[in-house]
Amino acid sequence: MLTLYGVVAVTFMMVTYALESRGRGFVLAFTLGCLASSLYGFLSGVWPFGIVEALWSVLAYRRYLHS
Repeated sequence: MLTLYGVVAVTFMMVTYALESRGRGFVLAFTLGCLASSLYGFLSGVWPFGIVEALWSVLAYRRYLHS
């Protein structure tokens, strides 16, 4: 079940990243995808991945605020 969550989270993150140029709502969705991927990293015990994705979510949210 955790693997399925990870696949969905990372797929969502990648799709929203690809669609960011279509509007700032996709930037916010990408932020949420990064948070979901970060949670997957921590739940699966791969904390470096969780930390990096958490940092990406902060950067994406800042980009959303300034767009």
